[in-house]
Amino acid sequence: MLDALQDRLTRVMKTLRGEGHLTEYHVDTALREIRLALLAADVSVEVVQGFVDRVRERALGEEVLNSVTPAQMVTKIVHEELVRLLGGDTAELDFKGRPAVVMLVGLQGSGKTTNAAKIAKWIKASKGLFPLLVPADTSRPAAREQLLVLGGQASIPCVDTRDMDDPEEIAGRALREAAIKGYQVLVFDTAGRLHVDDQLMEELERLKSVLKPKHILFVADSMTGQDAVRSARAFHERLDITGVILTKLDGDARGGAALSIREVVGRPIVFAGVGERLADLEQFHPERMAGRILGMGDVLTLVEKAQDAVDERKARRLEAKLKKNKFDLEDLREQLSSLKKMGPLQQVMDLIPGMGNVVPEGGATEAQENQLKRMGACIDSMTPKERRHPQILNSSRKRRIARGSGTTVEEINRLLRQYGQMRKLMKRLGKADARTLKRQLGFR
Repeated sequence: MLDALQDRLTRVMKTLRGEGHLTEYHVDTALREIRLALLAADVSVEVVQGFVDRVRERALGEEVLNSVTPAQMVTKIVHEELVRLLGGDTAELDFKGRPAVVMLVGLQGSGKTTNAAKIAKWIKASKGLFPLLVPADTSRPAAREQLLVLGGQASIPCVDTRDMDDPEEIAGRALREAAIKGYQVLVFDTAGRLHVDDQLMEELERLKSVLKPKHILFVADSMTGQDAVRSARAFHERLDITGVILTKLDGDARGGAALSIREVVGRPIVFAGVGERLADLEQFHPERMAGRILGMGDVLTLVEKAQDAVDERKARRLEAKLKKNKFDLEDLREQLSSLKKMGPLQQVMDLIPGMGNVVPEGGATEAQENQLKRMGACIDSMTPKERRHPQILNSSRKRRIARGSGTTVEEINRLLRQYGQMRKLMKRLGKADARTLKRQLGFR
C-alpha cells in the first residue's frame, strides 16, 4: 500500500534525522525531495505546492531550528500536514433516520457493486444495524445478479430487482420493503459509465430526488490517480457527494488519489478497500494513514485486525496453556490460522512500526506467505496425537507427513526446530513477571 511513496519519504526523513543541526539549506533540500516524491506519486501540482509551502513555513520557525531535536520536529510537522491533507479527523457516518439511505456512485470498474456488499457487512458488524442491499444498476450486464450473490455471501438481504428496468421504480420498491420489514439502512448500488456523461448524471439526480439519501459516497479507483480525482470533482459538482470510498488501495504504490482527493473535492475519505474479500474494508483514519506513509506503522489498526481474527475463548485457553508450558503444534496451527485471517503478510508488516520496508523488493513476502502455508500443511497432515506430542515424530512418521502435505522431511525438521524455539520463548514469557518480561524484550 503506497509502497513507492512510503519508501521515498522514509528515506528523506532518515536523511534529515542524520543531521545534528538543521539549517534552512537542510530543510529546503528535504522539501525538494518531498516535492519530487509527491509528484512522482501522482499528487496534483496544486496540492503538492500547498503542502510544501505549509511545511516550509512551520519548519523554518525559530521554535523548530533552535529546538534540541529539530529533525524530529520537522518529521512531526510533515506527519501533521499529511494528516491535514488526508482529512484531519476520521469521518463517521450518521445513520439517523429510518431508513438511512447510502447511495454509491462512480464510474464502471471502480468497485461499486463489491463495495456495496462490503459496506452493508460493515454496517451490520460495526453498528449493529440491519441493512438492505438494493441493486439499482440496470446498465451493466449481470450487475444485479452479482450483488445478489455477494449479499448471500455476506448474509445481507438483497432486493431482487431483475424484473425492473427503471431505477426510480427500484427505489420506490426498496423504500416500501424497508418500511414493511423494518430495515434500518438501505445501500444502493447505482449505474456507472466508462466516463462522466450527462445521461448518467441525470439518472443519478432523479434517483437522488426520490431517495433523499443520507450519504452519497463516490467510489474511486485509487489506481487511476488523478483521473479518479477529476471524476470525483465532476460527480461532486452535480450530486454534492458526502464522502469518498477509495478502492484497490492495497495495490496502489503511488498514492496520488489518496493524497489529492480530499483537498480537491473537500469531502472526506470514509472507507478504504484493501483487498478482494468482503472483510477487506477499513474505515479511513487520516492519522493512521499518515503514519503508514512515513513508515511509522499503524498499531491501532493492527490491534483491531488481531481482535477480529482471534477467538477470545481460544486466546484464554492458550494463555492458560502457556502458563503451564503446554504450547503444542495444535496451538501453533491456530496461531497460523489467526495470522491468515488478518490479511496478506505485507499488509500486516506495514502496520508494525519500522517493519514496512524491512522486506526487500522482489516478492520476499510472497515467499514467506508460501512458507507459512506449507507449515500449515505439515501440521494438518499430522494426527491429533502427533500435534499434541511432537516428540513422537520419528523418521517414518515424518516421511508419511511429507507425502501427505506435499512437502519434504527437511521442511518438517525445520518446522520442528522453529516450534522448539517458540516453545522455549513461550516458556520464558509464561513464567516471567512484568519487570522480567520488559527486560527480556529489551525494554528498561
